[in-house]
Amino acid sequence: MTQQGYTKELMKHFQKPKFVKKLKNPDGVGEVGNMKCGDIMHLEIKVDEKRNEIKDIGFQTFGCPAAVASSDVVCEIAKGRTLNKAMKK
Repeated sequence: MTQQGYTKELMKHFQKPKFVKKLKNPDGVGEVGNMKCGDIMHLEIKVDEKRNEIKDIGFQTFGCPAAVASSDVVCEIAKGRTLNKAMKK
């Protein structure tokens, strides 16, 4: 654990997230917020229609290290999966 109580893995995703980006003409957009703590997550996807899979994904999150890191992990898990498989994870 780090000083803040976060794991090294979480801090890695927070300090160097791979999927922070805005997509040009996304096929899907989602946004969620937490009124209590003020975190806001905005996620965008591009879908390969023939394969019905997520070919690109990006996020912009305003919030604590856990919010940013979890957004990055969600993108890492979802990219390359079909929409059906991504929704089940």
